Amino acid sequence: MPFIDRAEAGRRLALSLEHLRGPDVVVLGLPRGGVPVAFEVARALGAPLDVIIVRKLGVPFQPELAMGAVGEGGAGVVHKEVQDAAGVSAEEFAAVEARERAELERRVRRFRGDRPPVPVAGRIAIVVDDGIATGSTARAACQVARARGASRVVLAVPVAPRGTVAVLRADADEVVCVEMPASFFAIGQFYDDFSQTSDSEVVALLDTASRHEATTGSTPFGTAPPVRHGDLGPRDVDVVVPVGPDGLSGHLTVPPESTGVVVFAHGSGSSRHSPRNRFVASVLNGDGLATLLFDLLTPEGNHAAVQ
Repeated sequence: MPFIDRAEAGRRLALSLEHLRGPDVVVLGLPRGGVPVAFEVARALGAPLDVIIVRKLGVPFQPELAMGAVGEGGAGVVHKEVQDAAGVSAEEFAAVEARERAELERRVRRFRGDRPPVPVAGRIAIVVDDGIATGSTARAACQVARARGASRVVLAVPVAPRGTVAVLRADADEVVCVEMPASFFAIGQFYDDFSQTSDSEVVALLDTASRHEATTGSTPFGTAPPVRHGDLGPRDVDVVVPVGPDGLSGHLTVPPESTGVVVFAHGSGSSRHSPRNRFVASVLNGDGLATLLFDLLTPEGNHAAVQ
């Protein structure tokens, strides 16, 4: 079954990770597309969110063909058979690696800013991406998490080829995958909306998770108490707007000391799960505005819930 978008994929993936819920869990999203998925997983599990940054090493004349990957802390994976088959010399490989490590460091600064990485040592690290094709990047990410001292590494993705999942079990203590289709050509074929995730969206999602943890104290990210009448304290929760026979499904985010609220009412062609809508909402939250995203259509999408 295709996923609507990365947010919906993250919620479905989280259902398969409930057995890991606990205080020792940290969720690590692979930028860029893995972060919206990881955001939903972290929220559902009440766990802190961070990025785990790796870069694929592409064959010089065919960049999409991975001959390895590199990650933080000097971790790396080399597919020697691909390098040899493509005729890539040691010098060419070194040049590609140097370029990708420079980009990796740029992304670390871009995504984390002044925030230190979330501690991983002695914890269960759930490495999340939006899907897996060859698995080289995922393998490097698992190695990075282990090098940072994770006591257990779990690789979690919405979709991947069955054969690749079997291979990755050698690099992770556990691999969780929602869909393992027999026919697999590209990750995007399993998403209705697979539009590119921007650097700004990644930063906004990480900021939202970080602010929530900082302002709620002991309340885990994503598990704020229910909304009560007259209570406008910080929260980030799914809600049901009591309108019509079944109500309207929505999502409410109230930042600390909010000064107003912006309402997103979604009809045909959009929804509260839209990555773009959630990104715009997160930017507004960063400026001190609360947001309520809700849908005017039923889950079937063929008639209005409210007339």
